Amino acid sequence: MTSTLYYIHDPMCSWCYGFAPTWQKIMDQLPDDIAVEYVVGGLAPDSDEPMPEATTRMVKGAWHKINEMLGTEFNFDFWENNTPRRSTYPACRAVLAARAQGYEKEMIAAIQTAYYRHALNPSDDHVLIGLADELSMGIEKFKSDLNSDEINQELMGQIMLSRKLTHRGFPSLVLAHNGNHHFIEHDYLDADVTLSKVDKIIS
Repeated sequence: MTSTLYYIHDPMCSWCYGFAPTWQKIMDQLPDDIAVEYVVGGLAPDSDEPMPEATTRMVKGAWHKINEMLGTEFNFDFWENNTPRRSTYPACRAVLAARAQGYEKEMIAAIQTAYYRHALNPSDDHVLIGLADELSMGIEKFKSDLNSDEINQELMGQIMLSRKLTHRGFPSLVLAHNGNHHFIEHDYLDADVTLSKVDKIIS
């Protein structure tokens, strides 16, 4: 019987970015009969307002903490080169528009690289369209899908699913097996911790 491992994330979540190398190792070593399904949880809704100073301090602080804990690289020029907004729904919609063309994982990685390494702002549609173009996606379809009612409804459905699966924040892993859902505690640096917990459940 096929089990499903849900990866609940947001493409602009800094902890998801820090977890990305370990998550890739987990996926590479998962048994073939475990399907992986990505769920975008929608960290912050659409907003044109500049990020409040308190939120800026919080997010910058998270970047520093992740760098210290995991050794993850961040480009702090982002804060000088942009007017940050607390708005991740555009990036989430971009991931879903990319999924429609078979580029979901590539878009997630492209958003994280643009944001955290190249100091670009994925809250801006023009940045997301540029990433889709670099990935050689069908750019007119991507532009049409990005802010379409269909993609927005899909995002709302994903957010509802993420909240149904867990309230633990991002990233989260939930294993659906034999009709039950199991929250999987993960280690940010050790893939074997997660893999052993998955193995224990399916065995």
